[in-house]
Amino acid sequence: DEEHDSSFKQEESPRYHARDVAVVRGREEGALVVLGSATPSVETFFNVRSGRYRHVTMASRVYNRPLPKVRVVDMRKEVAAEGPDVVMSRALREALANVLDRNEQALLLLNRRGFAASVLCRQCGRTLDCPNCSLALTFHRATNRARCHYCNYSVPGPKVCGNCAGPYLDTVGFGTERVEIEVSNHFSSASIARLDRDSAKRRGGISSVLDRFARGDVDVLIGTQMIAKGHDFRNVTLVGVISGDVGLTQPDFRAAERTFQLLTQVAGRAG
Repeated sequence: DEEHDSSFKQEESPRYHARDVAVVRGREEGALVVLGSATPSVETFFNVRSGRYRHVTMASRVYNRPLPKVRVVDMRKEVAAEGPDVVMSRALREALANVLDRNEQALLLLNRRGFAASVLCRQCGRTLDCPNCSLALTFHRATNRARCHYCNYSVPGPKVCGNCAGPYLDTVGFGTERVEIEVSNHFSSASIARLDRDSAKRRGGISSVLDRFARGDVDVLIGTQMIAKGHDFRNVTLVGVISGDVGLTQPDFRAAERTFQLLTQVAGRAG
């Protein structure tokens, strides 16, 4: 199931791909192997096109439910209208207001956790970087720490620049923490929950949030890719993807493929 998922790839020794092992074992045992996915990997799709795999399609959704309508918003126009700090487009805010008025639910996806993507010194132009990975540290407002999401190195939120000692520090970019604050500012009466790796650290944290959302105790669920697939919430009629192209900048040759898969999977949560 979800044959495209990267978690099937074992990164440590012995390195192998569970999907490919299943295909080889099926061939040796004379067994049928079914690779299921709404967004198959490029390799699997190529094997279908070249005739190595047989293609079976599900032409309609469960109970013939219609596919969601997708609208793409050009954020350059939003920035021109509302300034560089805009997080949610006017179209998304309007759609959220309509959903809440109808007592329905919404999912908001931003595949970047934390409050801000980096801490920048306006005096010397340097960012607060990880000494191990040479990447910008992500600022987490809830814990007031700047953290590397690769090696987990962290430091307390600085008050002055470590390079020039200037006090003109600013946060650049945004993550799920910032989205949560923005939604609560615009919709103060709505019940909001956030689901990402930070909020899921507590034992039972994931199931607790999902149970509350399933019961209807939460109106808007904000999260990273953890909320994008495998969930079926009947009252969800809106999915908002914030900075949907953020994944395209990842240093990964599969960046475009994984961005497409993530957007398609999360769109399927609506309706």
